[in-house]
Amino acid sequence: MSSADGSGNGGSSGKSKNKDSNSRRNVSQTVLDSRTIANEIVAEIDGSLSGAQTDELARRHGLMRLQSQNFPLVGATIGLFRIADRRTVQKVSNELAAHPSVRSVQPNFRYVLQDQKAVLSEGDPAQYALLKLRLTEAHTLAHGANVTIAVIDSGIDAKHPELMNSIGDTFDALGSKEGPHVHGTGVAGAIVSHARLMGSAPEARILAIRAFGAARSGAESTSYVILKALDYAALHGAQIVNMSFAGPKDALIERGLSATAARGIVLVAASGNAGAKSPPLYPAASPNVIAVSATDVQGRLFTASSRGSHIALSAPGVDIFLPAPDEKYQMASGTSFSAAYVSGLVALMLERNPALKPGEVRAILMKTARDLGAPGRDDLFGAGEADAYAAVTAVSIAPALPVAAAPLPPAAENVSGR
Repeated sequence: MSSADGSGNGGSSGKSKNKDSNSRRNVSQTVLDSRTIANEIVAEIDGSLSGAQTDELARRHGLMRLQSQNFPLVGATIGLFRIADRRTVQKVSNELAAHPSVRSVQPNFRYVLQDQKAVLSEGDPAQYALLKLRLTEAHTLAHGANVTIAVIDSGIDAKHPELMNSIGDTFDALGSKEGPHVHGTGVAGAIVSHARLMGSAPEARILAIRAFGAARSGAESTSYVILKALDYAALHGAQIVNMSFAGPKDALIERGLSATAARGIVLVAASGNAGAKSPPLYPAASPNVIAVSATDVQGRLFTASSRGSHIALSAPGVDIFLPAPDEKYQMASGTSFSAAYVSGLVALMLERNPALKPGEVRAILMKTARDLGAPGRDDLFGAGEADAYAAVTAVSIAPALPVAAAPLPPAAENVSGR
């Protein structure tokens, strides 16, 4: 949200200026309230504090500790606290930040999934995205085998025929008991479907991380939960992280993304569905993330797709056929599914050459994309629409290990393939 430029009108009175100023403050507060979880703050605290000492610190500042844990990804202990009285988040943050055992304090920001309302369908194997992305040709070279993609999303139906044997591990960052959700199941399907439908990397392994739970607006998550999800993904073998969600700029999550990228993990995110007037949404707008906007069957930009100088490329995301929980199918739209297709495409590239670094992956994706819109890179489509075949072809195959140098397993060891 942008605010007024503060220039005012030539003959306005002081009273009018005060009224305008108060109005702007009220609007800003409303926007902040919609972007954060009410009465919650996230703080980095001294890792040497015991649970009892952390609880005492919280009580001293009129807070209740909800959770706290060490996050190896960012090398810090982070606590989630609730304000126990009617003080504002800003006031409490200022007071807590002054304590010597506290390193940083921020609101617990809200994140939402980036899809439009799904319509249950019987499914359709004639997916236009296959043609647009040239996936059939790309699959003559790679299928994403032996590549792990962490999908940070809502619950995924691992028993769906399209996803059978593709979910390698699961983690519930919410600690909830919710069942599978339409969004997470659809996003996973765009990547690994392999029955009636075809995903972009049908042999990839999904690390299913539930970070989004049911809410009035659909499904949402928070800064603290998403950091837990990133931490788990980075420590459990993810080579790619798919983030089909969006929210505000967030220092804690930015720190997690930087640490994840530093480990050589490729980060892919939906640009967001907030439309042309939206400011850049995160994590897509983070410099370490490949931001993906959405196109339709005719190569036009999805009307709701967010734009900006951070967009790397686009991919099909309108009227996409996908799996839904309980062996059903859906037709859905959103940059969520564009990002998922690109995450699968990255898996094809990493199967060809697992040594590719995130910067190299981004460069190949952008160099091989088919230009759309204004000539050259633009804020709508980025470098253009993804071309899976061109991208996979552009990847140099990793040199095979010389036979003489290849270590042999001990004679008694039972070695089996995946």
